[in-house]
Amino acid sequence: MSDTPPRGPAIGFLETSSIARGIEASDAMLKKADVDLLLTTIVPRGKYLVMIGGAVADVEQALHAGIESAGPTVLDHFLIQNAHPQLPAAIRGRVKVGELEAVGMIETKEVASAIYAGDAAAKAAAVSLIEARNQPGGKGLVVLTGEVGAVRAAVSAGVATVKKEGMLIAEVVIPFAHKALTPTLT
Repeated sequence: MSDTPPRGPAIGFLETSSIARGIEASDAMLKKADVDLLLTTIVPRGKYLVMIGGAVADVEQALHAGIESAGPTVLDHFLIQNAHPQLPAAIRGRVKVGELEAVGMIETKEVASAIYAGDAAAKAAAVSLIEARNQPGGKGLVVLTGEVGAVRAAVSAGVATVKKEGMLIAEVVIPFAHKALTPTLT
């Protein structure tokens, strides 16, 4: 048996500053290639987030069409070639975990950057991804738990993916989280 985590499908993200242009870009992506529309959501402050999935080449083609369609309203975009299996549930909402150990958090200015960081964090170490999604005010937040060394490594890997200047708001590792935090984080 291999220690390599299962490989997931390719996932593409597009975040726009316009709801209407985001919907138009979604249509362009779906018409360009054989991809599944996994998630669309309106993010606070009038932004729009689209998540598509499928084979790598299809997602690349569709994402290019979406970027072209959305034009100057594109805030962020990226492609994850083999999404970590924990990522989809963490995008949709908080994932329940039995008990918190160390807690790691990555807060970003935009949602798409947090999702990308969450995937990298989950791939870097044996942690449980609690969430990687939008928060009030249109920010992105990644929350994860596990053994303190693994959480430090995961947060470090996630932060390393946040390349755009000014996108990272905070990175936090709480070595031994108090049990009272469990209901607020999961």
